[in-house]
Amino acid sequence: MIMEIVKIILGLVGLGIVVFIHELGHFLAARFVGIDVEAFSIGWGPPILKKNIGSVEYRLGVFPLGGYCKMRGDNEFQEAWEKHTSGVEPVKGTFYGASPWRRIVVCLAGPVFNLVFAVIVLSIIWGIGFERQTLENRIILASEINAGNVFPADTAGFQTGDRIVEINGKETNYYHEVQEAIAVNPERLLTVTVERQGEIMNLFVTPDLDRSTGMGRIGVYFWADPVIADISPDSDAAIAGLLPGDRIINVNNDAINHVMDFDKTLDENSVVTIHYIRDGAERSARLENSQGDWSGLGIRWSTVQYRTPALSPPAALVKGVSEGWKTFVTYLKGLSLLFRGIDLTQAVSGPLRITYMMGDVAAVGFGENIGTGLRSMAHFLSFISVALFVMNLLPIPLFDGGQIILFIVEILRRKPLPPRAIGVFQTVGIVLVAGLLIFALFGDILYFVSR
Repeated sequence: MIMEIVKIILGLVGLGIVVFIHELGHFLAARFVGIDVEAFSIGWGPPILKKNIGSVEYRLGVFPLGGYCKMRGDNEFQEAWEKHTSGVEPVKGTFYGASPWRRIVVCLAGPVFNLVFAVIVLSIIWGIGFERQTLENRIILASEINAGNVFPADTAGFQTGDRIVEINGKETNYYHEVQEAIAVNPERLLTVTVERQGEIMNLFVTPDLDRSTGMGRIGVYFWADPVIADISPDSDAAIAGLLPGDRIINVNNDAINHVMDFDKTLDENSVVTIHYIRDGAERSARLENSQGDWSGLGIRWSTVQYRTPALSPPAALVKGVSEGWKTFVTYLKGLSLLFRGIDLTQAVSGPLRITYMMGDVAAVGFGENIGTGLRSMAHFLSFISVALFVMNLLPIPLFDGGQIILFIVEILRRKPLPPRAIGVFQTVGIVLVAGLLIFALFGDILYFVSR
């Protein structure tokens, strides 16, 4: 329970940072173009903390999701529509007293600040260098674990033990590189170079679209040797006498070649006899689940660990831009999949799930060490920042992109839009955004209930 609270707190902190950066962009741009700012808030609802500095009231809202930058006169057209007046008198210092071009700059600044923030964070991460835990590029056919199923990897001719060394001409040294290449290319033919018993060959596979996640999959697991890296105190494995460094060789006389073999055998039994190698000698132990399932097993398996080299500032900036661009393209591909029959309640995350996931990523990282925790959280923040950049520039009423469309129309007309037109546009936006939020929250609730 305490860990869940920690995850929520970390998630709220992370989300607050992203929102702060976004609203800071609006705030600084408004001040730069001569629009007065009345209030700057992190969080919505009644302020629990507020302080006036100069002409601006800084607030901390009671609901720590979102935030806003309140500019002078930004609701004048709404008031004019409600009062059935023909327009708004432009007053210096107000939002609608500024030219459309200045308003466009203000609306663009929030998303652009998110994008710049993501690039800066990614550049710092690569400039410092970081430890990474991953697995080899060696695969296991999912059909061997889930008997009776046939996956794209089977029909393409993959075999357990193959090493995927290249996808569409791009080198893949580790599993996460393979996973990323497959995930973003559902239903697209891939040329995959594999190494099999010293021989190099090309295979051709089209990943299925996983409709629960919106990602591509070919039906493979990744190989992890059954070598214990760590054991939780008082866990089933600790009670059985297993120690870090032990290598499992068979369970109930079934040979164990990789961790998936081990997991499959455990799933079929509640008590097992394990044979393992320790200090060159074979030993055995009786392992029993204490909770009715194997959730209390307490084994963390060995992984491949490496450190990325620290890059020079120019190289780090180039890498940050490259990684930011890759995230941007990945997100656009994800948006396109929303119209291809995926399960939106599972594939689309709302604010509650995003907050929890951010906290979960950070908590797992901090469980390793402070550096890993900060890097994991920063990486997630950069992804959310790019997502906010894209989402806010969509031509949806109430979003920055929707506002920009209005101002462009005003420029083309060479006169302000009627208050009624803006009011109808904004009302449609309120209904649309409210519907999206309700749908996302419904998906979030289903996600937490299923856990």
